[in-house]
Amino acid sequence: MNKIMNSINSSNQKQRRFIGKFALKSYFVAAKTLLFTIVLLNYGATGVDAAPKALRPDIQIRNVIDTLSVSPSVRIVKDPRNNTLYYLKQNGDIYRVNLGLSNSTLVYTSSDHNLGETQGMAIGPNGTIYLVGNADLVNNQTKAIIVKGEIKSGTEQRVWSILAKSAGYPKSKTAYDHRFNGVVVSPDGNFIYVNSGSRTDHGEVQSVNGLYPNTREVGLTACILRLPTNGKNLFLPNNRAALKTAGYIFAEGTRNTFDMAFAPNGDLFGTENGPDRDMSEELNWLRPGGNYGFPWRIGGTDNPQQFPNYDPAKDLLLSPQFNAVQRGYFRNDPTFPARPVNLIEPIPNFGPDADNFRDPVDGKVKDASVLGQSVSTFSTHRSPLGLVFDTQGVLSPEFNRDGFMLSFTTGDPTGETLPGPFKDAGQDLLHLKLTKVGTNYKLNATRIVEGFSNPIDAAIIGNKIYVIEYGGNQGIWEITMPTK
Repeated sequence: MNKIMNSINSSNQKQRRFIGKFALKSYFVAAKTLLFTIVLLNYGATGVDAAPKALRPDIQIRNVIDTLSVSPSVRIVKDPRNNTLYYLKQNGDIYRVNLGLSNSTLVYTSSDHNLGETQGMAIGPNGTIYLVGNADLVNNQTKAIIVKGEIKSGTEQRVWSILAKSAGYPKSKTAYDHRFNGVVVSPDGNFIYVNSGSRTDHGEVQSVNGLYPNTREVGLTACILRLPTNGKNLFLPNNRAALKTAGYIFAEGTRNTFDMAFAPNGDLFGTENGPDRDMSEELNWLRPGGNYGFPWRIGGTDNPQQFPNYDPAKDLLLSPQFNAVQRGYFRNDPTFPARPVNLIEPIPNFGPDADNFRDPVDGKVKDASVLGQSVSTFSTHRSPLGLVFDTQGVLSPEFNRDGFMLSFTTGDPTGETLPGPFKDAGQDLLHLKLTKVGTNYKLNATRIVEGFSNPIDAAIIGNKIYVIEYGGNQGIWEITMPTK
């Protein structure tokens, strides 16, 4: 987002950043630092959806419903008790989907859960809904609020309460305020994992015109927290050491992991949106205590701003199409913080798809798998989101127990004219064939559906993957996969 959608905040230039607000990268308009306040026209999204197209004859697609409204759709989840689908609007409205009748019913609003700007939703095995929201404070600060809607005994009514709220912490007042967004529930229902995105593009100082001198990331940003689901009014201080002492920090060095999902074997994976430099976007195997490199290692390569004598004028991976480049955020930076040890690398992608990169030596766009190489993990500026797995093992052998992932951003399938993936169309559904290798995984990514309008989230029920769009008519699409 930041690509993923800067918490849905966009810089008007990219159509992604999901993830400031949605983490969609700097694709969102900085005027709203919340989740996907994307300027759809800048993304090529219109008020009319072209139907997505399957790239295999054994995959069927149908439009379930269009969810177009003033507030964009940002999440789709299933209740694991009964496979009922729900979708979330950025303004906090929650709708229940009737797949048979192809309609939906508004079931909860901000008056129920008291969140007016929401970026994350998940449902636990007992039916509890978890919502992640953010609220603006004075002095250009923000705070996160995480609520839960528990089933009232003997009914299907939910009682809403605050699970956790954070201290106030400084926004950067840029397109890179990703804030709190993605959330997933552990398979046993005992914990939630919540993403807090970065407040910077690539670790640069963002002082808000001197209001927060020399401030880069802070205690509550660029990390993933693990919180007990039985928590009540937990307080999250803006202090990394205190968060660790409380046992709340699960992983660090994540720029904006807008979406997370558990694989059938219980391993947790997260998509990662990269900066306004032509660096690969990541898929990471998330493990407790891990540091995933941001801002020192991004997309399997070094951030050059950490090194003495960095000269952005000679950096062939900087494109003038992007906000951070235009604003001079890539600069010689002698006070860049020291690099920690034992950084974890992203999962390498051996293609055949979503594996283009720009060569830092000659500046040319190349296809890694054609060259017999890999990238870590996806083509630059794809904004990976909507990660799901065939946890039930119902799909045909080719797809059985594998992963599937969306890409939010509109790309250029033949060139590099757009502020999105180059020589890569984006806005598609990928099949991810993951293989564990030593202390990490590797994967092969293959496009299986194309032509969505800024797809932002997915849910899976049996052999059907449900995709919800942020753009166009904000459609929900049912992707029927082959079975055994």
